[in-house]
Amino acid sequence: MTPKDLFVLVLLLSLGLFMLTYLGIVWFSRKSGDRDRVNRIDRPDSNHSMRDHVRRGFQWAYVQVVKLPLAGAYVQRIRRRIAMIHPFDEIALRYETMKLIVVIISVLGTALLLLIWTHPSLSFILIGFLAAIVIHNMLIEMFIHRLERKLLLQSLELFSYVRHHYQQHGMVEEAIYESAEAAGHEISIQAQVIYNALVSSDPDEELERYYEVAPNRYLKAFAGISHLVMEFGDHKKSQSSIYLHGLSGISKEIRLELLRRDKLDYLMKGLNVIALVPVFFTKPIERWARMSFPAMDEFYMSKLGFITKISIYVIILIAYLLLQRLQHQRDTDYRAGLEKSKMSWEERIYRLRWVQRLVRLAAPVAGSATYERQLLLLKESNARIKFEWLYVRRLLLLITTIVMTLSLCIGLHMQARFQLLHMPVSMNNTLFGQMNDVERRQAEHIVDRDRSVIQQLEMDNKASRQQVERVVTEQYETELTKEQLDITADRIITKLAQYNSEYVKWWELLLSLAAGMIAYMAPLWFLYFHRKMRHMEMRHEVYQFQTVISILRGMERISVEGILEWLNRFAVIFKVPIQKCLLHYEHGAQLALEELKEDVWFSDFQRLIDKLQLALDKVPIQEVFDDLDSEMLFSFEQRKQEYEAMIDTKAAWARMIGFAPMYALIFMYLVIPLIGMSFTQMGSYYEQIQRL
Repeated sequence: MTPKDLFVLVLLLSLGLFMLTYLGIVWFSRKSGDRDRVNRIDRPDSNHSMRDHVRRGFQWAYVQVVKLPLAGAYVQRIRRRIAMIHPFDEIALRYETMKLIVVIISVLGTALLLLIWTHPSLSFILIGFLAAIVIHNMLIEMFIHRLERKLLLQSLELFSYVRHHYQQHGMVEEAIYESAEAAGHEISIQAQVIYNALVSSDPDEELERYYEVAPNRYLKAFAGISHLVMEFGDHKKSQSSIYLHGLSGISKEIRLELLRRDKLDYLMKGLNVIALVPVFFTKPIERWARMSFPAMDEFYMSKLGFITKISIYVIILIAYLLLQRLQHQRDTDYRAGLEKSKMSWEERIYRLRWVQRLVRLAAPVAGSATYERQLLLLKESNARIKFEWLYVRRLLLLITTIVMTLSLCIGLHMQARFQLLHMPVSMNNTLFGQMNDVERRQAEHIVDRDRSVIQQLEMDNKASRQQVERVVTEQYETELTKEQLDITADRIITKLAQYNSEYVKWWELLLSLAAGMIAYMAPLWFLYFHRKMRHMEMRHEVYQFQTVISILRGMERISVEGILEWLNRFAVIFKVPIQKCLLHYEHGAQLALEELKEDVWFSDFQRLIDKLQLALDKVPIQEVFDDLDSEMLFSFEQRKQEYEAMIDTKAAWARMIGFAPMYALIFMYLVIPLIGMSFTQMGSYYEQIQRL
């Protein structure tokens, strides 16, 4: 059985088992008559439609698959990705998880089956599986993005209901409870959790728990503002309720976010697919070029052709990663106070003593300027790893990249030697068309004779021309003319020189070291990039702080410490510095606030702390923040303008990055090699003409 038949058989069996499993799920759900189970899975107004049967089947499949070792781990991984959107709805979480897995298996299984059926080479199969991994991640991101957008739209609907019911009876908790019954399913669960937290015996603690799992910052702000109004009461502001004013601000933020997402999706639509398409066209282009231009065989089987193919795959991978980063629209995944339950792989590796010695040798000395600078970078970029683990990651990337690059160089030299001894080359030097059977047999016969001569010479490139001619004469059964003998001897001497020149050069070693240093610096570069991206998230959080202060400043009993406590409840990025300030507040408010300014490098937050310091000097909080409304309006318009500029910049970069793999495939893998081979053939024709 050929490798093609084996892979096709495996994929067919996999798809067959998947279809049988799916049909079994549907049959089981139809046969199940447990009314209580149906009520737990479906909503009270559901009927026995096909969709209901599928939902029950997915619930049953989730329970069965999660018990399997490898499949269960994969299901849990997908579940964790979706849990940010459905943290409280176990039934919906299981259903969405299984639905996404079914879509992924169907799309990837069908694509891989078609690709392996049409291009059954081992290298292309490996590339196809790598592309499947990339497409797998892309499908997950698309699915989560759709859920996030749906939740944002339902949030606008919820706030509209809350506004209506609050204007009716002026009670926050009743307005949220009644709105939860009329809003969409996903947001109604969030509203119910917020309502339960607000009416609990300890709302502060319950809200803290909710803040840790809230799907976005808008719902956190909504829960916090509702709690503020319930605790301190509402008051009028410019002929309007402060609570309704806060809801309007959150709704305005959500609309701005939706407009940004929609515009960015429209401008970058399809670029991920365009960037991945060249993966599936490298083999067809290579096959067409070989059939149409026999001289291209030499390029595609050479080291340069192999390096070009790898370069195209690297360009495709880099383009995809950059596009994913440009399309990243999710709020920060950081949750202050949460620690990983499982030990990270960096920590496991760092426990080895020899790894600890390597880290101590590579890392800067504690207390040095470089150490303090990199420690500050970890803090400002929100990296949840220790300093030692960062260097474990950097050293591992360094060693892995050097080993892989050197292995690639050695593999290319080995492939070049193999091609030199076994690859049949046409003797007619034709640019167009394809070798016929007679020419192919003749070329294979010649390369077999050449290989026999080279092996008899023991691959010695120092062999004299007389030795080569003698061995050639012994190998050939028919007597060769003087011209044929010279051509054959020249060809074998050239092959011997090329064969013995295929070894790792000094510049290849330097190239491996350079690639390793780039990989070694990559984690630091990513930290700098993440620190830059956090600038926008910090601005969001400061605007949220301003919204909270706009409510608190009118409260008669509020103090600077009280404002800091409320800011701590809302904080994500600034949570640790604010907690530190609160711990030191009793020992000196002015020094604690000054230390808070030193811990945070963001200028907008520092200006906010300056005003809190001014409020310590007997200046009323209401007067200190009298210009807060104008600042919030300016901040909103400024971010709106920055969004537009950022979207235009992202769209321009995305178009360039998205089409880069296609350009690389066409020009690097077809046009430029074809032009080079054409010039080579023209030189050969010119020499033949001169001999006439």
